[in-house]
Amino acid sequence: MNNELLKKLYLQYYNEIYLYLCSLCHNAAVAEDLAQETFLKALLSLDESHTNMRAWLYTVARNLYFNFQKKYERHSSVSELPESTADEGTDDILNRIVFSEQRKMLYRAMKRLDIRCREVLTLQYFGNLSQKEIADILHITAENVRVLAYRGKKQIKQIMEKMQNEL
Repeated sequence: MNNELLKKLYLQYYNEIYLYLCSLCHNAAVAEDLAQETFLKALLSLDESHTNMRAWLYTVARNLYFNFQKKYERHSSVSELPESTADEGTDDILNRIVFSEQRKMLYRAMKRLDIRCREVLTLQYFGNLSQKEIADILHITAENVRVLAYRGKKQIKQIMEKMQNEL
């Protein structure tokens, strides 16, 4: 792969790939490592004629996360994986996202969703991917993406209303 093309891909998509991985693993260090590995794979194997490099990067990042999770589960429980917090100062990007109270609530609500709904919503709203692109990445139908997005938004609304009532 051309170094200039890789540099362009990295600058254009690193933040969103990193945020996507953060949404999956809730750990800034792991997300950073997996994001770097995603671009390393791009350097080693992505064909310049590939039609949708962005979707391919998301697919690679997702696969790397699930491979990491399987490997980690063999040695310990994923629930033992330390979660990063916004006040650690290690992640400027994540700090900006969860800066306001409402965004913090949204972030907490998203963490409560099942992995499929969370992935769909993250790819749709933070990755700005179409339902067809999400369907290709997750290996499901576009209709399933639409249903999962609807259910996820409905669950988030219920969770956030509950959080508001608890305040």
